[in-house]
Amino acid sequence: MKEVGNKSALTGVIFAILLVALNLRPAISSIGPMLDPIRTDLLLTNGQVSLLTAVPVLCMGVFAPFAIVFNRRYGLKRSIGFLLAVIGVFTLGRGFWPSYFNLLLSSFFIGIAIAIIGPMLSAMIKRDFPARTASLIGIYSFGMGLGATLAAGLTSIVYAAAGWPAGLAIWSVLAIAALIVWLRMPEAKSKEQAKPDNPLPITESPWKNVKAWYMLLFFGFQSAFFFSMLTWLAPIAIDKGLSVLSAGAVVTVMTAVQIVCNISIPLLFSRYPNRFLWVLVVLGFGTGGILLLMFAGAWSVWPAAALIGVALGGLFPIALLLPLDATNSADEANSWAAMTQSGGYLISAFMPFIIGVVYDQTGNHDITLWMFLAFVFLMVLFAYLLNRKP
Repeated sequence: MKEVGNKSALTGVIFAILLVALNLRPAISSIGPMLDPIRTDLLLTNGQVSLLTAVPVLCMGVFAPFAIVFNRRYGLKRSIGFLLAVIGVFTLGRGFWPSYFNLLLSSFFIGIAIAIIGPMLSAMIKRDFPARTASLIGIYSFGMGLGATLAAGLTSIVYAAAGWPAGLAIWSVLAIAALIVWLRMPEAKSKEQAKPDNPLPITESPWKNVKAWYMLLFFGFQSAFFFSMLTWLAPIAIDKGLSVLSAGAVVTVMTAVQIVCNISIPLLFSRYPNRFLWVLVVLGFGTGGILLLMFAGAWSVWPAAALIGVALGGLFPIALLLPLDATNSADEANSWAAMTQSGGYLISAFMPFIIGVVYDQTGNHDITLWMFLAFVFLMVLFAYLLNRKP
């Protein structure tokens, strides 16, 4: 199969993938800074308002397998275009109907759209860039990280000027921009694309493959590590003596390093392709960061955040690449990516909540940090099992 042809077309497709990836986190990460204003204005409990971030992550787990159905029935381009429109409409709706019911409804449908787009983008990269999957996965993960960081950092600025409904709705602009570019992108022609009288072949279910299960568990614990750090690094920093403002800056350091590593580490995969060695390297950084948080003073929070950012920045593209490495076609890659992301996000959806319950019982984050080390051990274990020769 040939890759996307001329240079301008290649650049256009890469830009389209970047814009789509930018839309896969802002509708979720923009909620975090607005939790307190939303809770106060709508007279909600902490449990009710926490559902606004829990629901989309759960949807990302439950509905990822529908990527297979959408791909086979409508194709990659039409499906992703429709789902971008869903994200745009429901994100914009938060500004016009700022009720709790609508926020919950929008979280549900946006979560479904994100769940289905994720595996389909992986399938598209496998189909159109079979020799450049690592580089394009770097673009994909960079776009997701950038979108999350922009929304987390800028939503408060819009809130200060126009209120939280506008702060949430403004991110529909990204969906509109991505949809315009996506619909103008030429459809790649390949032997794998379905024709009306020649449907895509049914591949063997990855749910019957033990290797796919190892990938699912690896994806789940790297995602749990990410969401748990995003949720609890600031409280850990505050417990070590930092102010609320400084703790927020610590999270910014972590996400900034992560974004840089999202795109820089995959660029090295072609020269050093062994995925298991990369897992060991990036988790070595992450382990160093966790140990600093466990045994050093308040000064350690800053270098720890940077070290953990390296780990998070490397783990996500590796987790996305594993299904592409193991499959031979876009349809097969879509099935494997859907499975790993489905189970993986279901695992990660509950981990920050479990950490919160443990914290409520113990009053400190000692067990939290040991749980982070357990995540590291489990990721090394499943990466080893994937790397082991049959």
